[in-house]
Amino acid sequence: MSDIYKKARAFIYRNARPLDIARWQYHFEGGTKEAVLTALDHYQNEDGGFGHALEPDCWNPNSAPIQTWAATEILREIDFTGSAHPIIQSILRYLENTEDFNSQYWYANVKTNMDFPRAEWWGFSDDPKHRCNSYNPTACLAGFIIRFADSHSELYKIGCRIAKEAFDFYFGQGLLDDMFCALCYIRLMEYCEEAGAAGVIDIPSLKKKLREQVENSTTQNTVEWETSYICTPSFFFKTNDSVFYADNKNIADYECEHIIKTQLADGSWNIPWRWEKYPEEWAIAKNWWKASGALANMLYLKGMGRSFNI
Repeated sequence: MSDIYKKARAFIYRNARPLDIARWQYHFEGGTKEAVLTALDHYQNEDGGFGHALEPDCWNPNSAPIQTWAATEILREIDFTGSAHPIIQSILRYLENTEDFNSQYWYANVKTNMDFPRAEWWGFSDDPKHRCNSYNPTACLAGFIIRFADSHSELYKIGCRIAKEAFDFYFGQGLLDDMFCALCYIRLMEYCEEAGAAGVIDIPSLKKKLREQVENSTTQNTVEWETSYICTPSFFFKTNDSVFYADNKNIADYECEHIIKTQLADGSWNIPWRWEKYPEEWAIAKNWWKASGALANMLYLKGMGRSFNI
């Protein structure tokens, strides 16, 4: 395991963005949350939203809900809960005031994406059905508001309303086909639990359905893991004390072995997608993703109790 760690570390130091190096140092080398926040701050715009390819598949420098969601995921990763901190207060201000919100959904795709290099799935369509037909990232952002906004504010009321709408939508149908949307519902549940907001949604019922959702969304045929874009347990949880671990123990443990055996010689792991256009930018974004993926894989091994013998 020490060789796996050393190779992943070397790849990250050779290829990662300063932000991802700060994340690595926080998790594995005694680094600080403040260093991660300082690096993350460079992706935040004056309106409080995030851009600048924080999500590396879209190089739009302008603020967008999906890029802002990516920032909230990093804050969660380092367990940063300082609600009064400017970075969180600015996110809340952005969510309340952005034009990329129609009172029901924060848009996954924004028009200015079309002006910059990107993966094709971050293109824009004026068709409302293509802009706002999913609770990705809306369910997560509503949960973020419930967790961090002043409970007497108008924004908090908006977050609670959207959370209830998202909950009703989910329980008005079967399981979701979209793993990204499923993850946003997991975050909604977690944020509401942490905020003690049991009166906003039925947290136990949501948790029960999400346990079924995670098992259903995870690609159970591990042969497909070798060549396809699939969903593994680590997409939904990172530690063996997760509420989702017991139901998925065998395949979650298998993922540890899969990670170990599929590390490449340079210390990274394959990226199972690519851009059809912008080859020069994709070559850079691919390395950013590989560095981020190396960090995610090592965090998963750590969370599953694997020793690195550093």
